[in-house]
Amino acid sequence: MSRRLAEVATKVGVSEATVSRVLNGKPGVSQTTRDAVLTALDVLGYERPTKLRGERGRLVGLVLPELVNPIFPAFAEVIGGALAQQGFTPVLCTRTAGGVTEAEYIDLLLGQHVSGVIFAGGFYAERRADHAHFRRLATLGLPVVLMNASIEELDFPRVSCDDMVAMNQALGHVFSLGHERVGLLLGPADHVPSERKLAAAEAFATRNGLVVDPDLVAHSQYSLESGQAAANRLLESGATAIVCASDPLALGAVRAVRRAGLDVPGDVSVVGYDDSNLMNLTDPALTTVRQPIEPMGRAAVDLLAGMIAGVDVSHDELLFEPELVVRRSTAAARSTGREPIAP
Repeated sequence: MSRRLAEVATKVGVSEATVSRVLNGKPGVSQTTRDAVLTALDVLGYERPTKLRGERGRLVGLVLPELVNPIFPAFAEVIGGALAQQGFTPVLCTRTAGGVTEAEYIDLLLGQHVSGVIFAGGFYAERRADHAHFRRLATLGLPVVLMNASIEELDFPRVSCDDMVAMNQALGHVFSLGHERVGLLLGPADHVPSERKLAAAEAFATRNGLVVDPDLVAHSQYSLESGQAAANRLLESGATAIVCASDPLALGAVRAVRRAGLDVPGDVSVVGYDDSNLMNLTDPALTTVRQPIEPMGRAAVDLLAGMIAGVDVSHDELLFEPELVVRRSTAAARSTGREPIAP
């Protein structure tokens, strides 16, 4: 008992006496501190006292694929705040290389008797990934909401940014600047949002009497380093503009352009996706397609809260429209002497 008191007190930053008062239902402790102590018990894997176990239902899992890409901390901030406003406490779970897996986090969350789970990115969007833990959640009937596109077999409510609109905005922008050799720097080929972006690009090309050149399509892991390597291939194929599936990929593309002795945007224009934190402070400031993080995050929480309350919510995908934010990484194309993309 003393070890438990000490660990919880250390985690919350209060005295062992305060923890003891919470566990014994004694007065003199603020609600904020009380909630923090109970959440710490759950996170550390300790059983709550019997009379307090009913409050476990206010825990909600928030599972993120990483925190390196600033879009995911941004989603966590919005979703965590919205959950708190509705009386829930988020339990943040983030995958790391060689660390706890997504499936293992599900075991942890189920052990904590969470009321539901919100996934903001994850294996549900990867066709070749193992989806057994998602099917397990469906079988259990636990309320689950997915942020952005997933494979079709998973019938959970989804809150997504419209990839078709995003790609139309980005391509429309660079073509209006006179670029004809436009490279697409996408995520992995089996990643559903990247599949959608490629399909949108093909539809855009068809509407404009063009075709997508396979040499101008590159797939990459979602990291700056992978983006840089993939962007090199696009530059070798003569791309004068590169439209990317994330901001880190776009920053990798900027680095590739500079390492090739070229200028952004003088020689090559670059467009990102997300408008994550600080993209207006990069050199040059990044033109990007902004995901509407605030309304998307709040919609996800509203859906989950409704499911927890027993409301029959729609499982149709809820699409939110992005916004093109034009900054200094895009400019009019220089004359290249190349033929336009063949109609």
